[in-house]
Amino acid sequence: MKENKLSRAYILITPARNEEKNLPSLIQSVTEQTIKPVLWVIVDDGSTDDTPQIVKEAEEKYSFIKSIRLNDSDRNPGFPISNALRKGFYISNAMRKGFDFAIEYCMKNRIDYEYLGNVDGDIILEEMFFEKLIKEFEKDPMLGIAGGGILYIRGNRIIQEKGRIDEPSGANMLIRKEFFEECGGIPPCCPDSVLKAKARLRGWKTKRFEGVKALETRDVNPKIRNAADIVNYWKRYIYRGAAAYYLNTHPIYVIAKGIRYLCKKPYFTGIAYLLGYFSSFIRRKEQIDDEEIKNYFWNKWKKLLRRN
Repeated sequence: MKENKLSRAYILITPARNEEKNLPSLIQSVTEQTIKPVLWVIVDDGSTDDTPQIVKEAEEKYSFIKSIRLNDSDRNPGFPISNALRKGFYISNAMRKGFDFAIEYCMKNRIDYEYLGNVDGDIILEEMFFEKLIKEFEKDPMLGIAGGGILYIRGNRIIQEKGRIDEPSGANMLIRKEFFEECGGIPPCCPDSVLKAKARLRGWKTKRFEGVKALETRDVNPKIRNAADIVNYWKRYIYRGAAAYYLNTHPIYVIAKGIRYLCKKPYFTGIAYLLGYFSSFIRRKEQIDDEEIKNYFWNKWKKLLRRN
């Protein structure tokens, strides 16, 4: 363990695909941070709207902002993937290319940093977001991954849905450099789930700090108003089920989680989740090529017994 590391420098990456409505607000919130990133790489993941122009203007205005653009060949992981997991692979691929670019840029330009961050394109951060998280890292040398609390816009209200204290959101993560290098960087799919698992397996802590605010402008759990909302929910939970199989989650754990989904509105998400998992299970779809992670998720069901 490194000691007496007082640096507050961090690099930041943002994968963005067709975020013309949300990206300007994120850019404003990052450039107004009390501790700004030494480098912020925005990865244009093949956008077809005005995202590239917005990124270009930000890059010209702020010297610490750099960008890369991925085309169709860049987005291809190089091996067959199921439709249900395609989005997850694309996001991981964009994150990995963004971090690779940022790390190489810092090496070439002799830029030191102690943390690596990821923030989604539809997030607005409070002004002291990264300063508050860095202070938490300074308090606890075994904190490996930290994230803030997520707020959502619901109609005319802003609400906060609290999550488990040990489950930082993948939409806004700050990672200690020492742990990032120790775990081998960004995995091919399900990056936040895999990184948190690797942290716990190595004795690092993962924490969610609800008092550190991040507003997600795109509500992932809106009220169902039309058929398009139903389709979006269905696809989201099909992906979650397929991702659970990809990570080698035990059927007992999946069934228990599916039942929980079936007990709350919209009830059909439980069906979608179970279908996503068992359709992949029956067809023996691809799984993560990491025995450590496969064993971790296979044994997660035992935690259900400890809680009861």
